[in-house]
Amino acid sequence: MVAMYNVAGRQVGSHWLAIATLSATFGIPYLLTRGGGSKKSPTPPINASSKDEEKFIQ
Repeated sequence: MVAMYNVAGRQVGSHWLAIATLSATFGIPYLLTRGGGSKKSPTPPINASSKDEEKFIQ
């Protein structure tokens, strides 16, 4: 038999509370630390009209 708890006016089994607790414990940190999108270049693109100008800018 499963222990039943009253949560928000509904009867909830203890196994569902355990599943929800474990899901939140491992799921939330995973979602927050899985990384962002692609990294942008730290410098703007060089729009040089010739190779010499590009070398000078760099």
